Amino acid sequence: MKTLILGLGNPILRDDSVGLRVAQEVEHLIPANPDVEVGLDYWGGLRLMERMIGFDRAIIIDAICTGASPGTIHLLNPDDIPTQRSSSAHDVNLSTALELGYQAGAHLPPSKDILLIGVEAADVQTFDEALSPEVEDALPAAVEAVMTALTHNGDAP
Repeated sequence: MKTLILGLGNPILRDDSVGLRVAQEVEHLIPANPDVEVGLDYWGGLRLMERMIGFDRAIIIDAICTGASPGTIHLLNPDDIPTQRSSSAHDVNLSTALELGYQAGAHLPPSKDILLIGVEAADVQTFDEALSPEVEDALPAAVEAVMTALTHNGDAP
């Protein structure tokens, strides 16, 4: 089963970089495996869907803002995303992008095999390369969530 582990975010917007940081940590922990690719990206919507083409499952890590306590780890499937982080005014949300990809016949992971690990952010608007303390403290739990998903075939909740 070909798996994509993808960290999303902006490296200069404080907690928005958490997905990138988690993916970098995971990349150092897993042995080389041609069936597992770890990557970093800065896009949502259609570009994110296109990035998943050719994979059987995906584990996506990103900052999320739901009002929960900063550092909370959320395990979601594409239809559960409570924010618009995965889209913009010139794009579509991830759920819609995936549906378009499925309809076009793209080899994409089934929705049930896409796990979104959201780390509740405290600040995604300040230009800073450091994470807020609560999000920094949540890094090990987010890395563990990715590793657990990887060993359990990436099943979404």
